[in-house]
Amino acid sequence: SVEYAKVRKQFGRAIGSFQALKHRMADMYVLVESARSVARAAIEALVDDAPDAETLAASAHVYCSEAFSSVTGDAIQIHGGIGITWEHDIHLYFKRAQGSSQLFGQPHEALRRLLP
Repeated sequence: SVEYAKVRKQFGRAIGSFQALKHRMADMYVLVESARSVARAAIEALVDDAPDAETLAASAHVYCSEAFSSVTGDAIQIHGGIGITWEHDIHLYFKRAQGSSQLFGQPHEALRRLLP
């Protein structure tokens, strides 16, 4: 999405130069990196057989699922119409995010396991 925003021109300049899109892409980056951190923490807890491994795994499921859906949805918005066409792959990631949520369970189901 960042590369696309650098080359896509609108109103005589790259759309990536617009402050609103810069902020959105920065938020997307933060979501991706924090999802990686949560997933790594859950994996380490499972490998180490930590007592809180199940809680961390459920937390990772919730956070990563929500981040995946949010980031792919925002990417579709950044790409505009081309984002949902066969010419660009971003729609595949969006569909994967939605399908994974159905296949592996909705985040709210994992959240219910976390709360007593």
